[in-house]
Amino acid sequence: MKTNFKRPFAKYVKKAHKPLQLAIEDEVGIVCDDPEIGELKVGDLAGIRVHKFRFNRQEYLMAYRAPKDNELVAFLVIDFYQVGAHENFYAELKQYLQQEKSKGTSK
Repeated sequence: MKTNFKRPFAKYVKKAHKPLQLAIEDEVGIVCDDPEIGELKVGDLAGIRVHKFRFNRQEYLMAYRAPKDNELVAFLVIDFYQVGAHENFYAELKQYLQQEKSKGTSK
């Protein structure tokens, strides 16, 4: 399964210290093995799943969009949008998704 890391996700991972980077990499592998593992969101975040994991007694959230069941297996790509601690996580995710949506309509 291919992965596509969006800018906020890649930026957070790049700034994180090495043990956290490795933990995130492990969690990405877990999500790729079972894309249904995360909690499916509704409302403004419809279609987004959030996988929670713990590292050094801190809870982290990982937002991603899994491919739909009817897509061909050879072309499955998981878009990873954001990772981080719970504080302001959902507000920042909504803001990023709105920016992406407005960029898509302005073209």
